[in-house]
This record gives sequence, C-alpha cells and structure tokens, in this order.
Amino acid sequence: MNLNFRKSLKLIKIFFIVLVVLIFYGNLFSQSYNDLETLGGYKTKVFLSAGNLDRAKIVAERMDRVLEFYNKLIAFEPDVTLLILNPTDWPKHTTFPVYGMPHYDDKRNLLIIASENNEFWESFIPPVDILPGTLAEKIKSAYADADGNLTMQPFFDLLAIHEIGHAYQFQAGLNVQRMWMGELFCNILLHSYIAENEPDQLSALTVFPQMVISAGKEEYKYTSLSDIEKRYEEIGEKYPKNYGWYQSRWHFAAGKIYDEAGIDAFIKLWKVFSEQKEKLNDDKFAELLSGNVHQSVANVMLRWDE
Repeated sequence: MNLNFRKSLKLIKIFFIVLVVLIFYGNLFSQSYNDLETLGGYKTKVFLSAGNLDRAKIVAERMDRVLEFYNKLIAFEPDVTLLILNPTDWPKHTTFPVYGMPHYDDKRNLLIIASENNEFWESFIPPVDILPGTLAEKIKSAYADADGNLTMQPFFDLLAIHEIGHAYQFQAGLNVQRMWMGELFCNILLHSYIAENEPDQLSALTVFPQMVISAGKEEYKYTSLSDIEKRYEEIGEKYPKNYGWYQSRWHFAAGKIYDEAGIDAFIKLWKVFSEQKEKLNDDKFAELLSGNVHQSVANVMLRWDE
C-alpha cells in the first residue's frame, strides 16, 4: 500500500477512539430539557438548541420516516427522544466527550445529534490528492456539498439511523445471540432503510467503510469474529482502530446482505431474534441464520476469514 495512503487513514483512528468511548462510556444526566426548545408533531420527542429549527425538522422528519418504514414491516416502534444540540448545550446533556458523534443512550432512550458542522467531522475529510484515483473520485462524489467542498456530515447523519437500531434492539428485548451480531443488526437496519428509501445516500454510507477495508487487515492484532466476541471490551478500549475495522466489515456485510436478500433479510432476522430465546452455539446459530433468514447472513460467520 502507498505510504501516504496509509498515513491518510490515521485520521480514521480518531473516529474509532470516539466510537469506543461511545460504547463504553456511562451517562449520568437526569431527563430535564428546560434549557432547550421543543419541536412538536413528530413521532420522536424533539428538543433542540436555539436557532436550529430547520436542522431539527430535517433530522426529525428522517427519523419519522425510519420509524414509519419499520413499523409497517415489524409492527414495533421504539420510544425515542431526539436531542439536537449545539456545542454549548452538548456537555449539559451527555457525558460523551466529543461534539459531533451521534449516539444512543439506552438508559434514557435518547438519540443525541449535533446541530452543526464541527471539527470532529472535518477531521475525517481525507487528503484526496494522495489517495488512489478511483477511491479519491468516490470520496469527492459521496462527500461534496453544494459548493463542492468535502464534508463528512452525510456519513455521520446516517450513523444516527444505526444508533436508533439499538433502540429497536434493546426496547424489543431481542436476543441477538452475539455481541458482533448486535452491531451487524443495526447496520442491516441502516443499510436496508437507505437502500429502500434514500438510495441516493448509498455512496455516503458505503465509501467511508470501503476506504477502511481497502487498507487491509495486516496491521490488526485481532481479525476473527471469535476474537471480537471474546475480547469485545478489550479490543474497543485498547485497540480502537482495530475495532473500527470490524465496524467497517459489518457495514460492508450489511450491504451485501441487502443486495442478495433484500428487505426480507431484516424482517426474518427480527422474527428470529424475537422468538429464539435460547443461546446457541456457532453451528446452531449459523444453521438458524441460513435456514430462517438467508445464507448471506450466515456467511458473515461462515466466510468471515476468507
């Protein structure tokens, strides 16, 4: 791999560190939003920092579409409160230390999203002039704003849908069987919604993970599913870039599952995780996925190391 290309990927490590903090960081705030404005008329309860009404409407409308879409498919709708916060209000309502990363707080049923562009998003804009030509063009196409400037906001806005996937998982009491499957489940929910409802956003969703995967796995200490299952917290805390590689693989796998099985894969996966209460060994789990969902889902286990 080109040395400059590898160096350019180092910026991704910041994202992975933040992602890990998100997963393992507690939240101690009470549910008081008197300092925020309210926005009614949506499925989610919406609170926002002053001056961000237009942004709040865009986010709330998308979340309504997500909830409506899946309610029609699985007859379940989680209870979610949406906070759209500026940098000043952010630390008042979340202990998550970095402004800009969407995250779900399952203890308070909160989905927290930044109201504006920020240094965190900007830090992931890759130096396209030193990337391989094809990848550079994909990045320009996926992440350019109306003025032609690169911004990672489209990717981070889509991650909010992944986070609301955890609301479905936790509030419905799904038995996803494996830690890694909980993340894959949310990525399947995210990719399926975008493919079905906002296909013009597929590039924004997929190009960033492709950039990570294209760098290879040689530098990572852990690469198997058994590694991440046994050492989930250790990998997250001590090897954040390694954890991010796993997330990118799950993003890619979710896209492949949708391409091969369509929306039925998610519907069947929901049914299986709702009904299967007993913990299964790997062989039985793969058999359950291939027989009751789709072979492409089972192949995430069976062909992971290929």
